[in-house]
Order: sequence, then structure tokens, then C-alpha cells
Amino acid sequence: MADVPRHRALGLTDAQVLEMYRYMALARAVDERMWLLNRAGKVPFVISCQGQEAAQAGAGFALDRGRDWLCPYYRDLCLVLIWGHTARTELLAAFAKAEDPNSGGRQMPGHYGDRRLRILSGSSPVGTQIPHAVGIALAMKMRGEDAVCYVSFGEGTSNQGDFHEALNFAGVHKLPVIFFCENNKYAISVPERRQLACANVADRAQGYGFEGVIVDGMDALEVYRVVREAVDKARRGGGPTLIEAKTYRLSPHSSDDDDRSYRSREEVEEARRGDGIERMRQYLVSVGLLDEEAEERMRQTIRAEVDEATEYAERAPYAAPETLMHHVYAEEV
Repeated sequence: MADVPRHRALGLTDAQVLEMYRYMALARAVDERMWLLNRAGKVPFVISCQGQEAAQAGAGFALDRGRDWLCPYYRDLCLVLIWGHTARTELLAAFAKAEDPNSGGRQMPGHYGDRRLRILSGSSPVGTQIPHAVGIALAMKMRGEDAVCYVSFGEGTSNQGDFHEALNFAGVHKLPVIFFCENNKYAISVPERRQLACANVADRAQGYGFEGVIVDGMDALEVYRVVREAVDKARRGGGPTLIEAKTYRLSPHSSDDDDRSYRSREEVEEARRGDGIERMRQYLVSVGLLDEEAEERMRQTIRAEVDEATEYAERAPYAAPETLMHHVYAEEV
């Protein structure tokens, strides 16, 4: 009997694993387009997900888009696309247009938020979403809801006080929350070895009374397995899990950063050879789900989607000046 493909052993269908790959490729294409627009002087700022798509895709497919909550951080482009955003919505945000569902053009790109989709609005100070996620998880537990809250952050954020207070509270109350650290090796320019005295971010979980798990963040299927187990445990009342996905940021920290000042081109190119998108592509080819013709059709569809989104967002109107103070103070109904 032939070996069962990994994705089927994990409970994923052929269609689901192809969709996972498509979201990863779409996120990369949107991200690359925003960089081009930034360098052309058309959008002011980009903060990239490149290198972290596999971790986000695996996690996103392990959650239930119909009932769970997201508290994402600023690199989670692939995750919010899985959750219901589109190339168009994120390019509207990049151009700061009125139709931007995240903030109506009032926030920097990467500040995701969408009440309709249960995506918590993000703030610029890093880590503030972590105690918010714990609060959401507490509310769900008090209401008896069968749902979990997922919160993501970088390894640099795990050194902030918000992280430790949130994990302590979640551990004491056994809350249904998944703490997902996308460890991309650099807190802006500070390497991991200068941030942590412990070997891994996941090691910190035992101090708060729950499990810490390390996973290869460049392997979308392995991330799916680990997050799915944590989600199932949380739904059973087993409390939180801290998952550390080991990734690598392939781009500079942001469009305002020159990463050549703190890491070599050789280091980045070595990491690029292990890119999670390419690893997923090779897997799909190996199990007979993808060939050159099918991949080219997918790429053409994605290019058309990103082109249309760019054209639409560039033409879309900005928010009217008289709306400047909306959502700042309480308003009469």
C-alpha cells in the first residue's frame, strides 16, 4: 500500500492544500506589489510578510473562520487573506483610501482590523494585542462559546511586559487562546541571540503553567498540525498553548529599513533557499497535485487579481475631509 500523502494524513483534502499554497503565493504577490508601489512613490510605507507566509497559512487553516477570533500582528498579510480580506482590500489600505476595511484609510498598512470577520483592530505599540486576545478568550469562556482566540507576534515582542502579563493570566484561568510567535530572527536590527537569555521563546510557557511548542515555520503542513492540536486542546478546555514558529524575515524590517547594516546578503540568500512557498510548491509537485501548466495558470490568475486590485485602489477616493473626526469621539446617533 502506497504511503498516504502528508496532507491527507493530517485531514486536509487535495483542494485545501492547493488553496493553502494559493494564499501563500497571493500574499507574496501582494507584498511584492506594495514594495514596487512604495519605491515608485505611490504608497508611503510597507511592512512585509515575506518569509513568514508558510507559518501563517498553516495556522490559518487550523482555525475555524466561522467562529474563532484573530488578533494578528503587522506581518500577518497571508493570515488575513485567508480570513476573508483580499488583494483589493489590502491595496486600499496601502493607498490609505476610504474603502479600506481595516481603518478607512486612517491607519498605516499592516494595522489589520475587521469587526465583521472577528479580526481585532491592531495598534502601533507592539504587543498590545496579546492581553486583548486574553480578554477575548476570557469573555468567550464566560459565555460558554465554543471558540478560540489566536494571537500572533514576533519574538521581539515576547520581551515586552504585555506578553508576560497576558500569558500569566491565560495560564491561571486556562483560557482558550493560542499564542503564536513568528520568530523571524530579528527585532528590527537586533538578532535573536541578543534578545533572549533562554534558548527558545517557547521555553517561557512552562513558567506560566502550560505547554510551549517549537515548530518549523517554513513548513506549512507541520505548522497546521501543531496549531490544530493546540486548537483542539483549547476547545476541550485544556487551556492555552505557546507556539514558536521558527521563520526568517526575507525582506528588510520595513520600507524605511536598510537591513544590510545588520545582516549579510549571504545570510539572506541562504534563508531564501529554504523559503516556505518553494517548499510547499515542491511538496505539491511530489504528490502530483501541481505541474508547470497548473502553476502558471495559478500565477496568471494571481497577477490579474493583483493588477485589478492595484488599479482599483489607485483610482478609489480618499476619505472626505469632513470625516476626519469620525471614530475619535463619541457621536450622537
